[in-house]
Amino acid sequence: MMAIAPSERAGHHAVIRDVFGVVKTIEETPDGYTFCLPDDAGVIRKAAKFISKERLCCPFFGFALTLEPEGGPLRLGLTGPEGVKPFIVAEIGGAVPDSITRPAGWQEGSFRDR
Repeated sequence: MMAIAPSERAGHHAVIRDVFGVVKTIEETPDGYTFCLPDDAGVIRKAAKFISKERLCCPFFGFALTLEPEGGPLRLGLTGPEGVKPFIVAEIGGAVPDSITRPAGWQEGSFRDR
């Protein structure tokens, strides 16, 4: 968790809030979650920035960034080994809008400073 320099953590947390704060839907997958985001150039850039930093502190995460054709949604997949789902929820769950329906297995955590 110290892989992100202290001087960069606040910026990374802001990116997390920006990316996950615009989530439209969440889909549970066998090994994580897929977050549907708006097809917006700024969100695409921020999602890529999130991945570039998050992979430093959480090398066990798998990331998938998919942009559907014809203006379809941007999908950000977070996957990992067994037991990763509660970690994902604890780390980013608080950044997801309250209005979003969570998957059945989602147990709300809190967005914490790392």
